[in-house]
Amino acid sequence: MKDNKIPNQNHVARYCSPMHVPDGEIQATAFMLRPVDTSLSVNWLEYFKCSSREGEIDELRKTYAAKNLIVKASGRIAVLNVGEVRNKVLIESPDSRNLEILHDPIENDPSHSGIFNLRNDDELIAELILETILETYPACN
Repeated sequence: MKDNKIPNQNHVARYCSPMHVPDGEIQATAFMLRPVDTSLSVNWLEYFKCSSREGEIDELRKTYAAKNLIVKASGRIAVLNVGEVRNKVLIESPDSRNLEILHDPIENDPSHSGIFNLRNDDELIAELILETILETYPACN
């Protein structure tokens, strides 16, 4: 359901394009808003109701294909725990930023979600989000 908060124990994934993954290492810039964005685009992994993380990532790759997202082999998928992201940013950001991570489905992407309460110049927040990455996967099979 649109705008429902994603539970803290759940996970979201973000596609990090090759420009944000030099030498295979995801950079904080992968978690910064573009000027046209109102939220940081992510996908809710538990939405897929798979029995494994690999299954969720496979479903996510199918979603990328269905919405014609250009996914490069040198890109990465970063997995984040919702509660860890929210807590780290709340505790460690100078303004005690309270991020909202909400289900925000779009056409051809029912798992689409967003990280809200970010600004275009939030380099420190992007660094904090980067520090919460649990695991990464190749963007393509």
